[in-house]
Amino acid sequence: MSYPPDDFDGPPPAPSRPSGGLRVPPHNRDAEESVLGAMLLSVDAINVGMERLSAEDFYVPAHQAVFEAIHELYNGGQPVDAVTVADILRRRDELERIGGLGFLTTLSTAVPTAANVEYYASIVSEESVRRRLLAAGGDIGQLATSTDRDIDWIIDEAEQAVFRVAERRVGDTLQPISAFIDPTLEKIEEFGNRGGGLVGLPTGFRDLDERLSGLQPENFMVIASRPGMGKSALAMNIARNIALNDGVVAVFSLEMSQEEIIQRLICATARIDNGLLRSGRLGAEQWPRVLEAAGKMDQAPMFIDDSSYLTVTDVRAKCRRLQRRKGLDLVVVDYLQLMQGRSRENRQQEIAEISRGLKNLARELRVPIIALSQLNRALEARTDKRPQLGDLRECLTADTRIQRSDDGSTTTIGEIAREGLTNIPVYSLNDEHRLVPAVMAEAWSTGEKEVFRVTTASGRT
Repeated sequence: MSYPPDDFDGPPPAPSRPSGGLRVPPHNRDAEESVLGAMLLSVDAINVGMERLSAEDFYVPAHQAVFEAIHELYNGGQPVDAVTVADILRRRDELERIGGLGFLTTLSTAVPTAANVEYYASIVSEESVRRRLLAAGGDIGQLATSTDRDIDWIIDEAEQAVFRVAERRVGDTLQPISAFIDPTLEKIEEFGNRGGGLVGLPTGFRDLDERLSGLQPENFMVIASRPGMGKSALAMNIARNIALNDGVVAVFSLEMSQEEIIQRLICATARIDNGLLRSGRLGAEQWPRVLEAAGKMDQAPMFIDDSSYLTVTDVRAKCRRLQRRKGLDLVVVDYLQLMQGRSRENRQQEIAEISRGLKNLARELRVPIIALSQLNRALEARTDKRPQLGDLRECLTADTRIQRSDDGSTTTIGEIAREGLTNIPVYSLNDEHRLVPAVMAEAWSTGEKEVFRVTTASGRT
């Protein structure tokens, strides 16, 4: 195959398999060109390439430019061939730097067969993973030489660097239904063999177990209430019951310290009022029960993290490590709103992102995850105090502007609350994250709260 000129921005061209002492990052030029050539010839090959690869997976910068041009045409529903790709590159002032139309023509004529594109793509993907692992290794090497960081933090960062490489790998997740029939029948048979017993992890609460049939693997559950209603006590008692029955439990507490959690667990196990322990008013007859409860909890496979700053990535790394070392049966997060996300739009989207991350983690680890959540004050303004899903959402500030869906005018939450308006037509995100007309029942004040205005590097506030 003909290679693009050496003056194209980025690493210089190199043989597919360098020899001697020259250290060139792992790559396979022939496989990269074969993928691109196949994509110039076949729509099916384009689908494979778009599913399996990204521009960053190509080592040669010219190949990255060609892939990006194909990507633009593909997303725009335009035909893809050497001429249309050349037109895109010409408009980007990149055509001559990659070798002109002749290089693109060579790509499409030199590919052995477009039918092997999946194999070519797998080679490109594997070489890309090797390069990212090398980069991660370099980052880990720098972390290891850092003397101003705690070693546990360095280990977590090193694990996350490798996990980020693994997470970028995309497999063939679209499977025929026939692949799931036999496993499903085996699961149904397992249910029958239990003779009506629980099919999930027992919580220790009979009524709850009857309703849920135990905690199911891969399930993400939210225990929500207003403050002081006992959601932490419920979650900790579920965790305690499972741990005392040899289930491995990970508890992430952003609100309570490890000491406070241990005190609660001991009191619950000893059936003693926590207030007596905290006030130092335990009687002589109660001390043996406390010591016995402490002995039981000492042997329980429960692990507690009371870090005040926690992201989904942190939870994932720590749970993966625990699962490898000890196994894992249940994860508890107390509580959702105290976790940190990556969204820069608003807190409601950040909480939604955290929830999705924990749901995905439950599926990834194949264990149930219980997350605690505060309810907003919406239910306090209703006659019916039973919580609704909307009560999980974050409150908005009075100057938050919304657009009416009937006439397109804008107003603020504060104006709606002051005027006592109800059933306001607005726009809302549906389950597909698209804006659709909806109705805001009402708005009300919850009092003055401290609000911070942040300006990003891009100038947005």
